[in-house]
Amino acid sequence: MKQISGKEFGKILRKKGWELERIKGSHHIYGKKGTSIKISVPVHGNKPLKRGLLKYFLKIAGISEEEL
Repeated sequence: MKQISGKEFGKILRKKGWELERIKGSHHIYGKKGTSIKISVPVHGNKPLKRGLLKYFLKIAGISEEEL
């Protein structure tokens, strides 16, 4: 699986229709109209997201690994 940072993952979420709702500290919270699901992406510089966390985010957001 490709490693990406929280900042890069945020860009992918925005392309898929997710909107940045707010920022609390180093976490960017994204939401999508028509759903109550929120995704809190840790943005710690250019540090890559952990593999398990990234898989979880992909599952919730409905994004495949090929789209990274």
